[in-house]
Amino acid sequence: MTPPGTPPGTPQGPVRRAGASAGRAFAAVPPWNRLGLRARLTLLYGGLFFLAGSVLLGFTYLLTARALSQQFLVKIEGGMISGRPPAPSGEPPGGRILRETLTREAEKEIQQRAADVLSEMLRSSLVVLVLIGIVALLLGYLVADRALRPLDRVTETAQRLSESTLHERIALQGPHDEVKRLADTFDAMLDRLHRVFDTQRRFIANASHELRTPLAVNRTVLEVSLEEPAASPDLKALARALLGTNARYERLIEGLLLLAQSEQELTTRRAVDLEQVVGTALEQLDLQPRGRRVTVHRDLRPAVVHGDPLFLERCVFNLLENAVKYNVRDGDVWVSLSGGGGGGAAVTVENTGPPVPPYEVDDLFEPFRRLNGDRVRSARGAGLGLSIVRAITDAHGGTVTARARPEGGLAVTVRLP
Repeated sequence: MTPPGTPPGTPQGPVRRAGASAGRAFAAVPPWNRLGLRARLTLLYGGLFFLAGSVLLGFTYLLTARALSQQFLVKIEGGMISGRPPAPSGEPPGGRILRETLTREAEKEIQQRAADVLSEMLRSSLVVLVLIGIVALLLGYLVADRALRPLDRVTETAQRLSESTLHERIALQGPHDEVKRLADTFDAMLDRLHRVFDTQRRFIANASHELRTPLAVNRTVLEVSLEEPAASPDLKALARALLGTNARYERLIEGLLLLAQSEQELTTRRAVDLEQVVGTALEQLDLQPRGRRVTVHRDLRPAVVHGDPLFLERCVFNLLENAVKYNVRDGDVWVSLSGGGGGGAAVTVENTGPPVPPYEVDDLFEPFRRLNGDRVRSARGAGLGLSIVRAITDAHGGTVTARARPEGGLAVTVRLP
């Protein structure tokens, strides 16, 4: 269960730390890299066009201004202004002053006209540059979309593939460019993965038969020897010890095979009422392990998820079995079931027990790991209970978290979508 004051659905333990780390990593990414490749290419094409257009507009403005100054600004050379003849040689001073005044006024008028022409050209060029820039952005998006279409096909195939559909291939057709080589490399990787998964499935099937059969034969022989009237007490004691060892190996092999199967893709998915699953697991549970009675407190509500009912039952049973097995005399177990956000469900199992160091909680989900780093002791189980719980939860797309209770014991929460 979540600590007091924590909002419902708040991630605990590794999930919350992983979310915080992901948030910090996302904040450290530059804004440019947060955009998709298609958006970056579109902005890059548009930016290059605007840069080239701005440079071209600047050169055009400078060349036009130079041409105007050379062609249209009248230079007073030899007294010729606007087609007027030069002043006569005996012109009085008043006429010369008037002529100079007219020259300055004409020069100012021509400069003003040239400035008006340059301003109008600049405004028109900016408008055209903006319009063509918008068209360039649209064309850049279309070009980027067409260039990235093969990558989209690779991505869609990768998202669609699973363990049961590894036979599908991208089979991209087109020129032997970088994208074609990427698609061919991805297809080759799928070939290797398909062979590996086929080999794993065959190994699990063969191991299930080859490992269980000898142990079943040994169990039968030992049980028959125990029923033999002529067997000596020493022989019967030895048979009982060997029978217990054989049973522990059977549980170990069953746990390993179940762990291998639960880490694969689910082949069965249907609506499952977790309230019924928890009830069935509680009926199978031994509440007096080694003579130490344990009291189970229930807080169940209807909750429906989609998945494999047998795997979900084993997941809940392992949680309850661990809570009962690693408990104190006359201890308590609390099991609660509630509906999660988005139509999911959350199963929480708490127990009283020995104190668990918080830094060792995450290690308990590793195979064959026990409290304080001890290896598996056969009298206490195979050390695969929580590993199987995590594998089944991951196969259903859920999360499992655990926290150490201050009073002793552990609280494990499984959230299923």
